[in-house]
Amino acid sequence: MKKSIRIISPSGAINSEYIEGAIQRLQSWGYDITEGAYSRGIFGRFSGTDEERLEDLQEALQDPTVEYILCSRGGYGLQRILNHIHAEIQKCIIGFSDITALHQLCAVRHSDSTNQRQVSLHGLMCKHIATLPEDSEAIRLFRKALAGESLSYEIPSHPLNRLGEATGTLIGGNLSVLYGLQDTPYSLNAALDVHPEGCILFIEDIGERHYHIDRMMHNLHMSGVLARINGLVVGQFTDCDPDPLMAPLLLKHGNAIYSTILEAVEEYHYPILFNFPAGHVDDNRPLWMNGTTTIKITNHTSYLTQPSMYL
Repeated sequence: MKKSIRIISPSGAINSEYIEGAIQRLQSWGYDITEGAYSRGIFGRFSGTDEERLEDLQEALQDPTVEYILCSRGGYGLQRILNHIHAEIQKCIIGFSDITALHQLCAVRHSDSTNQRQVSLHGLMCKHIATLPEDSEAIRLFRKALAGESLSYEIPSHPLNRLGEATGTLIGGNLSVLYGLQDTPYSLNAALDVHPEGCILFIEDIGERHYHIDRMMHNLHMSGVLARINGLVVGQFTDCDPDPLMAPLLLKHGNAIYSTILEAVEEYHYPILFNFPAGHVDDNRPLWMNGTTTIKITNHTSYLTQPSMYL
């Protein structure tokens, strides 16, 4: 039987050509595709009103024929409806950027029927599914993730890495979205509270000013998040230009944005993996959020491994 994917647009409006292209490629891989009623809608910057986007999401969560929920794009909008999502989370939600809010929802909420938390996938959305070459690493690995297979990465070590090994549940996503969820029921501290086994934090971002990143990292420091994690994975910070007024303090490390992040965690001793290929880039490698993750960082190679997820 074909696995079923429901495409919805819970945040921003999307060019419908990307949905069409994604449907064609996913169908060619053998998936059965359906769409939410408002997936191609336009309501200002959103794909629909708050009520319409919430309706599509809750209907997808409650439909017994749906196995995956593919969010068509990020943008902005989920924070407006997150507190009104009452349907049980038993589907694998796929996306990144603003979809970080749904990854956090999965991280903090138990399934009423199984008493377990639902794994979600930080991965490609419709534009990249439709347009990336079939032989690209991001597409190859996305197909592997959709099959529920284990994910294993070996990447060259970055000069700012901190060596070591750690295992924990992977949480996080887009730093700006996580910052906006601080001191809410979907915050990083809320996720840490329900994962006594410990967590590894993943962060990425796009188009943020250097001092905004500094502010957000120090917020995570002052709120205690950075003191509670087992390890840190730093993805791509796309179009985040160094601030020349801050750079003299930080350029000694060679990468001013990454140096700002390193400065915020300098008093802790867990391993840190910089420059992981995930975020707002074409080479956006999939990661199982809310899944068991091990990182091992040596002088020459960094490893990130996640066991298979039987979806």
